[in-house]
Amino acid sequence: MEKSLNNKVYEHCKTFAKNIRFERNSKGLTQKEIADAIGIKTQSYQAYESGVSLPSSENLLKLAIILEVSIDELFELK
Repeated sequence: MEKSLNNKVYEHCKTFAKNIRFERNSKGLTQKEIADAIGIKTQSYQAYESGVSLPSSENLLKLAIILEVSIDELFELK
């Protein structure tokens, strides 16, 4: 069970990273512009896009608002 759960978490993290990169690019924004709008360092945002880390719940909400998508859409949750 634990391995299966870890695989699902890993897949959602990778999906999240792919989706925020896509949404950012589709809006013509740079990583720095997103990071500045959220109030974090560019390196922290880059870690989100590379799938190394996930934002806090507060920053996740800010990111969804900036990218004009739902959190469910970012993680492809149904």
